[in-house]
This record gives sequence, C-alpha cells and structure tokens, in this order.
Amino acid sequence: MKHRFALQCVVFPSLYSQSALFRTTLRAIAVLVLLGWWPLSALANPISQLSSPQSFIAHPSGEGYFIANANGEPGTADNNGFISKLDRDGNLLDRHFIQGGRGDTILHSPHGMGIAGDTLYVADITVIRGFHVQSGAPTVTVPLHPFRVEALTDLIADGSGQLYVLDTAGNAVYRIDPQHDFEVSLYLQHEDMGSPSGLAVHPRSGRLWIASLDNGNVMEIAEDRTMTEVISNSFFTGKFRNLSGLDFDRFGSLYLSDMTAGKIWRVQPDQSMQVIAEFLISPSSVKIDRRKHMILVPYLYADGAEINGLEQPINTGTQRKRKRTLSDYGLGWLEGDEKP
Repeated sequence: MKHRFALQCVVFPSLYSQSALFRTTLRAIAVLVLLGWWPLSALANPISQLSSPQSFIAHPSGEGYFIANANGEPGTADNNGFISKLDRDGNLLDRHFIQGGRGDTILHSPHGMGIAGDTLYVADITVIRGFHVQSGAPTVTVPLHPFRVEALTDLIADGSGQLYVLDTAGNAVYRIDPQHDFEVSLYLQHEDMGSPSGLAVHPRSGRLWIASLDNGNVMEIAEDRTMTEVISNSFFTGKFRNLSGLDFDRFGSLYLSDMTAGKIWRVQPDQSMQVIAEFLISPSSVKIDRRKHMILVPYLYADGAEINGLEQPINTGTQRKRKRTLSDYGLGWLEGDEKP
C-alpha cells in the first residue's frame, strides 16, 4: 500500500489534547509530504483542505464519499464542524457540504458516519444527527435519552438500516432504530471494551466487531450479546498501541488503524497479520469501500485523507499464482495498453 501522509512514527501522549503548536507542526509536515516527498504520486488519491478529519466513508451505492471534520479540537461543542463531499472518483466536490452554524444546521464535532436510505447519520459528541444525503439538509436529531453518554465516536448502519454507535468513554454500544421513531437501546456495555473506538459489521456473519483504544484488543459481539476477544493485545502478544478504527473488505479481511503507532494492519480470515502501511501521521477511523475494494484513511492531525487501492486475494495451493497487475490495487486504468 503506497501512501502520501507518511513520515515517521508519531507518538501521541494524548490523542485528543494536542497543543496548537504541535498540531500546526504536524500539518506543516503533511503539506511537505503532499507536495512531493512521496515519489509514486499516481498510486494514491490524497485529499487536502480538510480540518481535523475524524472519519471517512463511502456511499454504499458507489455514488461518492463523505469526510467528517471536527474543524478544531475534537469533542468541542462549537457548532463549527463540517462534512466534506467527494465524487465517485474521490475528487473534492464540496468542502463544506454540511456546515455547522450555516442556516439551521447544528454540527459540533462530527465523528462516525453511516448511510441508511436517503439519510447520512453522524455521531456528534452526545447526539446523532441526520442529514439528507443529496442536499445536506438537516432531517433529524436523536438524543440518546434516557442514557447518559459522554463521547460518541464510531457509527455504522447495518444491512437492515439499524444504527449502532460507540460511546468510547462509557464503554458502550447503543442501537438506534430509525423505523420505530428512532428508539434508542443499550446494546452492550462492559468495561472490558477498553474505550472502544472502532466499530464494524462482519460482511458474512453480520456480527458487530469493536476495536479498543486503550488496550488494543479486538472483540466480536454475538447475537446473544456476549463478547469474545478475537485478537488479544496482551503484554506478551501485543502488536497494537491505540486502535482508532476497523473495518472489513468484502473478502472478510479485517483492517485496523493504530493512531499512535501510525500503522494500518490487515488481518486475514486465517488470523495471519501484516502491516500494509506504516509511518503514517495520525490515521484515524479507517473504513473500506467494499464495492471498489479501496481503503479510506483520514489523518486527524494532518488535515488530510487518502483513498488507496487494496490488493485482491490470490488463490494458493496447487494453482500457480498469477502475476499481480495494477487492477489488483484498484488502479487498472493506469495499465493502458500493457500486454500480459
């Protein structure tokens, strides 16, 4: 995986309380990288002109992408957050497609996002906000009453249109049912979640998976709401520092972003692991465009994001491995008239 927003491993003493000078320095470094430090610029699609991007998702129908920008210190209720809209090729269409403080729009510090029907749902500190996916007009605000939530982070919509959202500080997953007047229920709460910050639905089992910010564990939640540790990050087996996001591709491989270590991991269905990108500057909530087999990475403290092609699985065993081509990385258009 080739990437532009890469330099050296950045250690964050506190992921959400950096000084202004520290953040400015990181952003300046990212600009230098963007302007040419990475020699193979054709192999990735970087997006700049962002402001503290916390999440990055694809429209499930392939119509484009959305990036949630805190536009300041994450978690601050300043009605200054915004959502950027990209076209289907990853080009920036509207930097301020949805803007807090514009008209009757309220949006403080947007984080996780999910699309169900014609609505883009956004986790915004302690509430869920809905916007029309085409016009950006606000449609609904869902307070999580009667529950006391502290810091909503990742949000997803499952195949049936149900919404799930993480309360990282509260070690909880909540479910919201848009089809029943946005009924809110506590799906699961457990201290062993370890400040969950990443949430995804497995493409085959339909089960929820979560990634821990504090302990780096990855857990699966079964239908009976029991939680199983799938990947342990103990003292002896630890590979991760602070997991900030996770998602699956359509083949069942899991991708994890480690914000502190500056790495993206891929975990195959057979549990084999590999680092597919490293030396990244603050990779936040990683997501996968399953339709196009692309990885979407927002860089929180670099004010940028990136779309990158992923390698397709290759058959093994008695069959001979075929030669990899640019199409395996979502870049077939670069091959031109190249002959096999």
